[in-house]
Amino acid sequence: AGATYVSVFVGRLDDAGHDGMQIVEDVVKIFKNYQLSTQVIAASIRHPLHCVTAAKAGAHIATVPYNVLMQMIRHPFTDVGIKRFLADWQRVSP
Repeated sequence: AGATYVSVFVGRLDDAGHDGMQIVEDVVKIFKNYQLSTQVIAASIRHPLHCVTAAKAGAHIATVPYNVLMQMIRHPFTDVGIKRFLADWQRVSP
């Protein structure tokens, strides 16, 4: 028997005036209440906060577009920190 999955299209639900992440949380809770092994997929992720909130809500999987994934691994403070570190290293290295 294969795994069972349910996709909650968060971004599309938000676009239609619903709270997509609340629905993810509700679906996860319902499946846990009834001890169903179905895994919840948070789909139609639109920004990094969607991904973090989906994980907090208990989603098993998130389908994340490439541009959102890149936003998640880049942060302005990290970029500034790396530049400063490299500049400091250049000053102290022979």
